[in-house]
Amino acid sequence: MADRDLVRITGTHAVSALGRGADALLAGVLTGAPAFNPVRRFDTTGRRVTVAATLPETGTLADELTDAIDHVVRVAGLGAADRAGAALFLATHGGPPSLPVPDRAPEPTVPALADHLASRCGLGGRTRVYTTACVSASTAVADAAALIRRGDLERVVVAAGYLVEPDQFALFDAGRALAADGAVRPFSAGRTGLLLGDGVAAVVLESADVAARRGAETVATVAGWGRAGDAYHPCQPHPGGDGLARAVEAALRRAGLPLGAVGYVNANATGTAFSDASEAAALRRVFGERAGRFPVSSTKSVHGHALEASGLLELVVTVLALRDGTLPPTAGWLAADPDCPLDVIRDAPRPAASGHALTLNAAFGGANTALLVSAP
Repeated sequence: MADRDLVRITGTHAVSALGRGADALLAGVLTGAPAFNPVRRFDTTGRRVTVAATLPETGTLADELTDAIDHVVRVAGLGAADRAGAALFLATHGGPPSLPVPDRAPEPTVPALADHLASRCGLGGRTRVYTTACVSASTAVADAAALIRRGDLERVVVAAGYLVEPDQFALFDAGRALAADGAVRPFSAGRTGLLLGDGVAAVVLESADVAARRGAETVATVAGWGRAGDAYHPCQPHPGGDGLARAVEAALRRAGLPLGAVGYVNANATGTAFSDASEAAALRRVFGERAGRFPVSSTKSVHGHALEASGLLELVVTVLALRDGTLPPTAGWLAADPDCPLDVIRDAPRPAASGHALTLNAAFGGANTALLVSAP
């Protein structure tokens, strides 16, 4: 792939229960210490599960997203003129924007939120909103990368946000999707479900030419992406990982990389029985026996599932792990599951042996995404 075709990540920012800032997120996941605690933000009386990974204090979702966008454009070194030409692609929940805050005006509705944020942050390009569940943010990144590589856009700020709130918490709890034992155990025997977590993140994507002209530092490149649906079941993934496998294959083709180039996978792995086994099957389908010989982890076991923001939060983790050459572990491991014969990183971080990594996401309805990122 010619250098001019590369899509560069020139800024990252993240907020999670692990702290504020991308470096706090990376440091937290590298410890492997889960951030789940009793929920204090709303009443969980009568709920089967009462824990999540939440920050002790947050603003409204609109305020948190504004801060994230402002921070990431500063990190990327974008001046007022650079901001004025930047598009904003926003991934967030399609329901009420957030919990009401006393003595504050109501937040804009989700369809208007991207324009509201762009105006507050001085971004003058086009806006888009993504509400496609747990692939919202990764789909936004894939669209941004495709439009930049095609020459339609030069610069896109992708932002995503989810703050744990009572409605989604109640739905997941009533559906018995939350881990009854209060721990997320991806790919492990004895896993009982997922746990929710706060996540607000933002990245700046630019064409290689535009980034080079302004001397911007490259954090990583988005080398490839893939999206596929299997429509197997409203909630359960295809047991053979059909859609996710096709998404991974598309990302590899688009990047022009062989199977052996991938040295790490930040898995979607939510800690649910069907989803983890399906993802393992997808990796075996694409990589064959090699699927058990490269490191895999799921950082949801530490920071929780941030729903629409998960794809961006985990992208930030992945590119910073490549930057620092250290791969995060998976928390909650009990024992090997024969349905998940993968090389799961446990107990402690590992050194990265390759500059190429995949970060995967999947959503209800059979939607699947794969982003392939490379160290600069």
